[in-house]
Amino acid sequence: MAALGFRLIANVPRPDAALVEGFRNAATGHVGDALGRSAAMDASIKPVSPVGAFCGVAFTVKTRPVDNLVVWKALQLAQPGDVLVIATGGHLGHSTWGDLTSRVGAGRGLAAMVTDGAVRDLDGIAEAGLPVFAAAVTPNSPQKDGPGEINVPIACGGQVVHPGDVLVGDRDGVVVVPRDAAAAALIELERIRTYEAERLEAIARGDFFPSWLDKQLVERGGLFVDAAGNAE
Repeated sequence: MAALGFRLIANVPRPDAALVEGFRNAATGHVGDALGRSAAMDASIKPVSPVGAFCGVAFTVKTRPVDNLVVWKALQLAQPGDVLVIATGGHLGHSTWGDLTSRVGAGRGLAAMVTDGAVRDLDGIAEAGLPVFAAAVTPNSPQKDGPGEINVPIACGGQVVHPGDVLVGDRDGVVVVPRDAAAAALIELERIRTYEAERLEAIARGDFFPSWLDKQLVERGGLFVDAAGNAE
């Protein structure tokens, strides 16, 4: 029986590869809109590497502060295209990731690494070429003692992440697409992309404001007044 708090689960329930591919090159803002506008990790988690955009399958890691023993095992178990998502409980005093792990992750074909903790060795991370998102940077390094868990549900950046969820990241941040909602989200994403493209074309023509603006204001109780403050 696996020790509680020290479970190392190798297999991830993966979504269909074509479904994941549908989110590639999608703007995180559009993906987040498709999921009800509240699916993004909080604003603290930003790219710390020059390569920012990514799309992949969540391979989750839960580690205690000041330790990355199970992070190294996750690097060994993860598959190409996976996104290592490392939950530290928001500990920012010590790094959980650096240049060596970035080079291993890039060599293993990972899509990215995301953590609510800190990283170090920014120059080496940049050279490795792997998209890395983190909440902070510090020179302090971790121990390698454990415990920790691999491929369990985690909390990262204000979002619950399950193994096999789809993660999309760019310079705006990271959005979590639940695996069981991915197909429906992809349909809604295409609708949003079409709308955004139409609005861009309209703005280019000089049609700056959407047709729903005044109607929405009235329905929400907005009061139109003149310069003197009198109702129109």
